[in-house]
Amino acid sequence: MSAVLDKAPLTAHTEGQRQPWAAVVQLARFEARKLLLCAPVLGTFALYVVWIVWRMPSTGNGFPALQDVDRATQTGPMLPALAVMLCANQAVLRSRRQDTDRHFGVLVLEPWRRTVAHVLSVVPVVALTALLVAAQFTWAVLEPGSVGRGSVNELLVGPLTVLLAGAVGVLLARVVRSPFAAPMLLVLAFFSTLFLGAVASGGEGSATRWLVPMVGSSSSTSLPSDLLGRPAAWHALYLLGLALTAALAAVLINGGRTKTVAALLVVAIGLGTWGAVGQAGKVPKATITAREVATVTPEKVQSCERHGRATYCAYPEWMPRATTWANVTDHVQSLAGGTAAQEHLLVRQRVDARYGMDGDGAIQASPVPYQVTVGTGWGGPRVPEFAAAVSAVLVLRTEKASEQMCDGRMVTIMWLALSWQSNPLAELSKVRLDDSITGSALVLSPTDPMSMTAEQTTVVRELFKAGSTSVAPKVKAHWAELTAPKVTTARVAELLGVKAPVGADKCS
Repeated sequence: MSAVLDKAPLTAHTEGQRQPWAAVVQLARFEARKLLLCAPVLGTFALYVVWIVWRMPSTGNGFPALQDVDRATQTGPMLPALAVMLCANQAVLRSRRQDTDRHFGVLVLEPWRRTVAHVLSVVPVVALTALLVAAQFTWAVLEPGSVGRGSVNELLVGPLTVLLAGAVGVLLARVVRSPFAAPMLLVLAFFSTLFLGAVASGGEGSATRWLVPMVGSSSSTSLPSDLLGRPAAWHALYLLGLALTAALAAVLINGGRTKTVAALLVVAIGLGTWGAVGQAGKVPKATITAREVATVTPEKVQSCERHGRATYCAYPEWMPRATTWANVTDHVQSLAGGTAAQEHLLVRQRVDARYGMDGDGAIQASPVPYQVTVGTGWGGPRVPEFAAAVSAVLVLRTEKASEQMCDGRMVTIMWLALSWQSNPLAELSKVRLDDSITGSALVLSPTDPMSMTAEQTTVVRELFKAGSTSVAPKVKAHWAELTAPKVTTARVAELLGVKAPVGADKCS
């Protein structure tokens, strides 16, 4: 009887030694479920899903550039990352709060293996983040107006941020074993983010800007994907190295002082350092040269297509939009009179890429006759802005001429640009800097803005009320006088059959 009792513990111990990692996996599964069901994690992931559903329909005004969407996926995971950090920290400290630490000494699973299980429990949350990132990016890909191509390395930033946050939560729980550690951790994370954000606020060549997990850009202009110059692969390696370093350090601190753990920690530190050094490098010279060429001589890198009476030249990634641009051009030109109705236009896409993702300057108006500039954005206000650029070239012959224009021709330009739209007054508010439909304002276009007086605004509104059907024949019949330099707004109103405004043309 005593012999049997003596052997039983030995058998159980032997079985435990044979399958230590099976126990780690089982504990990791249990903790992963607890982590996924943790209230802050559930709440923040719910908010993340709502944020995706709310944001995606308006991304790029329905015409997203995928090289911008991949970066946009990095914002959403930041809030779940903080929740994962908090809940992972609480999970490790649970045994201390519930006073069960003293019972672990009789268990087969060593303390450091329990730490490994807690680190592994973060993996399903990381996978969920990756799934939501993929869903957000796929949504943009399936948009009919999407162009460009995304970067896998940029898409990895969100999941890697969550992995890093979870690993840091486990590490700090092993370093600071206090019930107040979790709340303090959130405060520390908040102020650390503010501090690192200030440190990393340098320009494109700054070595510190990539220290934070998410690095955005100050430009609202989409650039061709090969001109971005972002060290996305190095940054992903940097985040992975940081996450592995935090996880392995937690295991080492908790008693996992084996040669394997020590070697892996050295490798993780090496990966993080390698990534940090790589991401701190300057933009490659080849990229800087390519940006200069794309900005100054875009014809060298663009493709061209003919649609109707116009030729459309664009960076290769944007060529699918040529048909959409042609639809606007054809509508505007069909309303013009004289030789402008048959003029062959050159629509060229232009962007100032010389300053990379930190530049957001205006594109200079082109002096080339009958050349119209189109930008890399589309949808929303970009449509009436492009229409205004087309009509300005038809009336003035060049974009450059609009800089000195201050007369009644502005009425003709705005009528051509917007009268064919289903709601021209709404489009008028979109194309004006102050979103107004009364008074004077600057009219936006892909290049320099044009000036519109209060009197001109009044006449344009009256023309919209009169309807395109009644106004169009008068525009064609009086085209020469309507587009003559120095024609007054009052004379334009008289020719087109609406009440003439009181006051002279005075541009601000």
